[in-house]
Amino acid sequence: MTEQRICEGRVVIVTGAGRGLGRAHALEFARQGAKVVVNDLGAELDGTGGGTGPAGEVVEEIRAMGGEAVVNGADVADWAQAEAMVRQAVDTFGRLDVLVNNAGFLRDRMLFSTSEEEWDAVIRVHLKGHFAPSRHAMTYWREEAKAGRQPDARIINTSSGAGLMGSVGQGNYSAAKAGIAGLTMVEAAELGRYGVTANAIAPAARTRMTEQVFAATMAAPGEGEFDAMAPENVSPLVVWLGSPLSAHVTGRVFEVEGGKISVADGWQHGPEVDKGARWEPAEVGAAVADLLAKAPAPTPVYGAS
Repeated sequence: MTEQRICEGRVVIVTGAGRGLGRAHALEFARQGAKVVVNDLGAELDGTGGGTGPAGEVVEEIRAMGGEAVVNGADVADWAQAEAMVRQAVDTFGRLDVLVNNAGFLRDRMLFSTSEEEWDAVIRVHLKGHFAPSRHAMTYWREEAKAGRQPDARIINTSSGAGLMGSVGQGNYSAAKAGIAGLTMVEAAELGRYGVTANAIAPAARTRMTEQVFAATMAAPGEGEFDAMAPENVSPLVVWLGSPLSAHVTGRVFEVEGGKISVADGWQHGPEVDKGARWEPAEVGAAVADLLAKAPAPTPVYGAS
């Protein structure tokens, strides 16, 4: 364990923490002094299967370093299981300070080939799987604030570059991750009065969900070289956002890759024209052309030709 621990004594839930980014987050929170509820359904990349084996291994790693952690096998998109997960944190460690929503999986298809089941499954796990745990954590924090115990709490959501810019072949995933970015903004606006901040990350890292992409586009680093795609590179930002040091930061989406951190510049009001009266349809084209000439071009969709 490190000497300068910025999350000493804080209680953290990390969803999807059996592998990849979630595992890295859970281990770094523990190194920084937090007590961790390690959630993982144990499912395969396509959502099938289940079991607490991967989460149990992470818990053992945390305990081996002298930390405190427990396993949770909840389906984060199941309302009752998400509530029980929050309750487990409070019952086990006496409180909850941080919720890191990370769990997810892929069912990639071009939109014209996407089935209803593939759409529903991805929206459910990513979007509802962010809302359900957050909703129950919010209830706990709101009750604490009303009882005179003002929280210093954090929600850290996981969006994606696909959610911010779009990604060809990932319409369901892009829509879910865009929804998560929007959800984060509303959480920040609604929860500030209760001592809760909400931020999101859009990470780029090598995980089960991205390994095929990165295997095709990036060579493995040589011995001693910095591995820019290692999931552990994302966790310092997540842990800082979960710490008391980040109380002044809320409603932001951060992109993070390797050693790079940036603030995503989301939808904003752009150039406008006001006729002061109703437009005739034939007039609109010239007005739109003028607006587009003044507006910055959108960032291209990932994978677009």
